[in-house]
Amino acid sequence: MLTSRSMTATGKRLLRATVAVTILASVAGCGTSKLTTGSVSKASGKAVEQMSAGELAGASSSLGKAYASNPSDKQTAMRYAQVLQMNGRTEQSLAVMRKLAIAYPTDRDVLAAYGKALAGTGELEPALDAVRRAQTPEYPDWKLLSAEAAILDQLGKPGEARALYRRALDLKPNDPSILSNLGMSYVLKGDLKTAETYMRSASEQPSADSRVRQNLALVVGLQGRFEEAEKIASHELSPEQAKANIAYLRGMLAQQNAWSQLKDEDKKKSDTN
Repeated sequence: MLTSRSMTATGKRLLRATVAVTILASVAGCGTSKLTTGSVSKASGKAVEQMSAGELAGASSSLGKAYASNPSDKQTAMRYAQVLQMNGRTEQSLAVMRKLAIAYPTDRDVLAAYGKALAGTGELEPALDAVRRAQTPEYPDWKLLSAEAAILDQLGKPGEARALYRRALDLKPNDPSILSNLGMSYVLKGDLKTAETYMRSASEQPSADSRVRQNLALVVGLQGRFEEAEKIASHELSPEQAKANIAYLRGMLAQQNAWSQLKDEDKKKSDTN
C-alpha cells in the first residue's frame, strides 16, 4: 500500500506528466492539458482533446501549413501550438507561442496560452509571470486564476494555489474544470479522499467534459479501485483504451511500491550495519 509520502511523489509525477493531459487520456494517445481550456479545431469542428492520434497528426499538418503562410495570425498560431502540445512537441509549441507573444505583447489570450506553453516545458516561473501579466485585477479572469493556481501547485505552493482556486470558484461557481484542478491539488499531496470528493463534484456538473471524468477515473484508480476506474474511463474511451489505461496505472503503482520496498530494505540494511 502506498504511504502518504510515496503517494506525494506519485502525485507529482502524474500531475507533471499531465501538464499536457490527464494521464488516462495521454496513455490512449489523445492528450489534453490540465491548463488547457478546450479549444476547437476549425478543420474538424471537434474539440482538440477528443481527437485521435491520427486526427491530431492531420490537424498538425494542416495547421502547420496555415501557420507557415501567416505566422502572425493569432487564432491559427494558438490552435497550432495547442495541437503541437497534444502531440508531445512541447518545445515547438512553446516556440510558436513565444513568437506570437512578441507580436501580441499585451493580448490576454496570447499571454495566457504562452504561460501554459511555458508550463508544458517545465518553465514554471516564467509561466507564472506570463499568466499573471495576462490577468487584470479590476476584471479578474477565472480561467487565468485557475491556470495560475495549477502552476503554483506544481511549484509546491498548495496553500496559495487553493486560495486562487477558491477565488476562481467565487467568480465561476461549480465550474467543473476548477473543481477538477482543485482535486488534482490534493492528489499532489496524497490526499486522495479529498481529491475524489472534488473530482466527483466536478464530474456531476452539467458542463463537465471528458477530461474531468478521466481525472475522476485517475483518482479512483490511484486508490486501487481499478474496476470502478475502468468503468468510469470506458464512458469516455473505447473498452480497449480504458483497459490499457488501467493496466498502465496498475503497472505504475506496482513500480512505485517496488521502489518503496527497495528503499525500506536498504534502510533496514543500513540500520543493522
